[in-house]
Amino acid sequence: MILPVFLWSDLLIYTLIASVGLFLWQLRKNPQAKKRWSGVFASKVGMASFIVILFYILISLLDSLHYREPLPQLNGVEQQEVAYSSEVKSVLDIVLSPLHSSNESTYSAPFALHSFAKENMTDTNGAIYRDFPRLKNAGSHLTDVRERSWDILWRSVLAILLGILIAAVPIAAHKYYRNKIAQGTADHSGSDAVPWNVAYSTVLIISVIGCWVLSLSEFYHILGTDKVGSDVLYQSIKAIRTGVLIGTLATLVTLPLAIILGISAGYFKGWVDDVVQYTYTTLSSIPGILLIAASVLLIDVYIETHAEQFNLTTLRSDFKFLALCAILGLTSWTGLCRMLRAETLKVSQLDYVQAAHAFGVSHRRVIGKHILPNVTHLILIAIVLDFSMFVLAEAVLSYIGVGVDPDMHSWGNMINAARSELSRDPVVWWSVSAAFILMFTLVLAANLFSDEVRNAFDPNTAKGDS
Repeated sequence: MILPVFLWSDLLIYTLIASVGLFLWQLRKNPQAKKRWSGVFASKVGMASFIVILFYILISLLDSLHYREPLPQLNGVEQQEVAYSSEVKSVLDIVLSPLHSSNESTYSAPFALHSFAKENMTDTNGAIYRDFPRLKNAGSHLTDVRERSWDILWRSVLAILLGILIAAVPIAAHKYYRNKIAQGTADHSGSDAVPWNVAYSTVLIISVIGCWVLSLSEFYHILGTDKVGSDVLYQSIKAIRTGVLIGTLATLVTLPLAIILGISAGYFKGWVDDVVQYTYTTLSSIPGILLIAASVLLIDVYIETHAEQFNLTTLRSDFKFLALCAILGLTSWTGLCRMLRAETLKVSQLDYVQAAHAFGVSHRRVIGKHILPNVTHLILIAIVLDFSMFVLAEAVLSYIGVGVDPDMHSWGNMINAARSELSRDPVVWWSVSAAFILMFTLVLAANLFSDEVRNAFDPNTAKGDS
């Protein structure tokens, strides 16, 4: 029996997904908010980018279901208790097992059959010569290296057909469901406004790419291998969880401070405004990189002095990762706080807010009913933009050595490990390229989605469109 492992970051992502589900359920009771979110998904760009983000979240969820495998029992020895491996795996590792188990000795280029560097080899006569050795796993099923092109083409066609077939099942089921709903209601305008064809096309593309990657990765290293022979594609996919979580958790740390302090400064003014301004002005004057680096070093000291609390490498990496999320959030709230303060100063002078004060409405009710709804668009835009910023910040911090733990898969660690490879001749380019492509796709989808959220929730944009 496997032993389930629950890391703190796993529990946080479970809580986050449950909170999003609860939010969507509560959204049904708010017609105005439901209408605005419908405007977001009525956009083709918004729908496509949302599905891409969901795909990244799905991979993060699969990589957050951790477990430890039992060690094999010794022959002739009866064990009272089952001993478990110190290696913590996830459900995603099962899906990507062909990538994880087919390591080579050193660098190899994408779809290569031979090593990237020459090695000393011995022929049948015992003479030593230098040549590019054949890879152990990539293309091992081929009897002749000249068959590679046709083999890749044939397996690609089969993978594409399988991807189309897999995508066709949920698409057909959803179309059937839509038709049944349409037959039972007279108003079809809400459903017709949603660009379902774009959603179907995005799901189809993701399904085809996923099947193609999983199919060919059993026989080739699609994105090559690194210095120690590990599959680069495996590292890139495993790094998705780190990117998604660090962007989400750091943003959630930022929001309470920015919202409470920003609205309080703009609404109450006076000494409250002075204290908040002094606080974020002082914090903004400290170089962010130095502050983060000093905090991360303190976390490293704590881990070293309390080694008994981290008996597994994964626990140490997870603790440092959560600490980095907290540090990024606590040092990055000043920008949103400034915007909320300025917007609250403007909204608090509007006639209906002054009328509410004249009728003796409490401050809590004024803020909840009049101030907060008018600054919600800023908060939503900041959530997505901060998410993108934190994903990129992790890559920069890991590059300079103060990011996540080196044993943790992340795009920043991949770039950091590959920086010396760029000076080789010829250049080993695939490690950096793999991290760049997956990080670029996530950040681009988040930014495009934030634009659609701004268009739907910004009162000035809404008035301009009307």
